[in-house]
Amino acid sequence: MSPLLVHAVPAGTAQVAVPVQNPAPPAGEGEEFGKASPIALVVILVLALATILLIRGMSKRIRRLPASFEQAEPEQEPGTQKADGKTADGGTA
Repeated sequence: MSPLLVHAVPAGTAQVAVPVQNPAPPAGEGEEFGKASPIALVVILVLALATILLIRGMSKRIRRLPASFEQAEPEQEPGTQKADGKTADGGTA
């Protein structure tokens, strides 16, 4: 009999027996290869701190922005005439 034997059972309960082996790791990669180190924790904490500082800085800048960016009419000196014929102080020239 072969090690890969499928029994005739209903479709929902079919089982396959497969032999499992632990392959030897490739050269230069030991048992600890690919696992997290304490340095990874430090890197994650530094990235989190940098993110927090950037969010705080941008929030301060956003709060300082004006409510609207529409251009206000430039201030004119009293007595100078606007295009509509009125002076800056409200009188007519």
